[in-house]
Amino acid sequence: MSEVLILPGLFGSGEGHWQQHWLHDQPGSLCVAQDDWAHPDLDSWLPRLEGVLEEAGEAYLVAHSLGCLLAARLAGRSAARRVKGALLVAPCDLPTTEALHPGRISFGGMPTAPLPFPSIVIGSMNDAYMTVDRLTHFGRLWNAETRNIGLAGHINIASGFGRWRTGYRLLDALKTRVGDRRRIVSVRPAFAM
Repeated sequence: MSEVLILPGLFGSGEGHWQQHWLHDQPGSLCVAQDDWAHPDLDSWLPRLEGVLEEAGEAYLVAHSLGCLLAARLAGRSAARRVKGALLVAPCDLPTTEALHPGRISFGGMPTAPLPFPSIVIGSMNDAYMTVDRLTHFGRLWNAETRNIGLAGHINIASGFGRWRTGYRLLDALKTRVGDRRRIVSVRPAFAM
């Protein structure tokens, strides 16, 4: 059973990317692949994610760039109930990404619905794919905790992120938060009414 589902961005997460290290370092991790990393298509990738979630039962999502938008597209869909929590790292802004890579992405508009699962959005002050203002805006729309980690670029290989141990700690913090939340929800009152 997969406890963590990895959702890469445009072009996938190549060798050396922190998500590739994650797959090797974290037992129970699985990459949710798509047919063509150079031309991602929401209409085929989203049902694949939903199917993998169905098989997993429940899982955490660890997404990068376009993968964050895939995770956000689960809002309002029945598969969202299977997501324990999501770590959304360096989400991309579709208009910016489409301008940087014309004709590559078929993803519609930016998702704006609140996420029905606990989420942490991680971004930086100098990400070419999403400004800090937009990061804050979408973090708020998605009802996610938003963290700016400074001058970290797109939090990928090009910006110096290979094995990213801080990411492991962030997911551990999310798991703790989810565990605490579930314990609070499951506590029964000490008296009967």
